[in-house]
Amino acid sequence: MSESLQATRLQLLKDFAQAWNDHDIEALMACMSEDCRFDSSAGADIFGNRAEGLVAVRESYLAIFKVFPDAKWNEDTHFVAGDRGVSEWRFTGAKADGSSVNLMGCDLFEFAGDKIKVKDSYRKTPA
Repeated sequence: MSESLQATRLQLLKDFAQAWNDHDIEALMACMSEDCRFDSSAGADIFGNRAEGLVAVRESYLAIFKVFPDAKWNEDTHFVAGDRGVSEWRFTGAKADGSSVNLMGCDLFEFAGDKIKVKDSYRKTPA
């Protein structure tokens, strides 16, 4: 892989993280490939809840903002290795009922060119 593509992908992860903190759905979706997939941290299946395609992924991202209207992903770090990438972060937010969340997590990514094809999210769950 060229250094240029690696640098582009690393910047993509940084821009993607900023879009999450800005709650900017258009910027988030601009980072995703046409055939994208999002596997959330929670869900009934072993991979969490799965959304496939731009429409379904968009709806899943918007649902996160609805549950956590003040969500932030801080203390983020990112790295890229070939067609894969990782972002580590601290998530904070409050639900509508006032309960707060403060936990560590990470996303595993697969790239298609200069776009994110797969976002697979993991997070610690407080006991």
